[in-house]
Amino acid sequence: MSKVEIIKRPVEQIGMNLKKSAWAAVIESLVIAIFGILLIAWPDITVVVVANILGTILIVGGIYQVINYFVVKGQNDFFNNSLLAGVVSVLVGIAAIVIGEDIANVFRIIIGIWMIYESLVRVDTSIKLHAAGVKVWSYILIIALAMLALGIFVTFNTGAVVQLIGWMMVLTGIIGIVGDIMFIQQVNTITDRLTKE
Repeated sequence: MSKVEIIKRPVEQIGMNLKKSAWAAVIESLVIAIFGILLIAWPDITVVVVANILGTILIVGGIYQVINYFVVKGQNDFFNNSLLAGVVSVLVGIAAIVIGEDIANVFRIIIGIWMIYESLVRVDTSIKLHAAGVKVWSYILIIALAMLALGIFVTFNTGAVVQLIGWMMVLTGIIGIVGDIMFIQQVNTITDRLTKE
């Protein structure tokens, strides 16, 4: 095996990993957009359904942790906090189901923080693309900053109604998908530069 082939294989692996990460980001953006559409079409029902699903997951997970604590004899392990974590999880799950309709504000903050996080990941990607000399980095940065602005709006606008949040999520999802596809199109350019180095 030649030296060029040895270098090429890790670079090809990097390219595959970049594409996998980018497609995962596309799926995340698509989920945001779909969730936004549900909030626009059925705002009240969607919030309640999400609260019930989240509550059920927390309750089931909490019960599992409590049972697991006694099964593995966690009381003999000073670092095992499964009992406390399980009880808290069950209580939070019950609260989420009981106050499902009033959970909209908490829900808004969680969605907003998620949108901000996704935008910051893309800002980081654009900076790395700039360092790699890829020309589209500025477009991805602009897209990321637009997503960041929408995320901040959703997080801190207490007067934002659920449907408005839905529209913001749809817009964020579309912007994210466009940015991610632009990144995928540049993966070969990035791997070519790595091979030359």
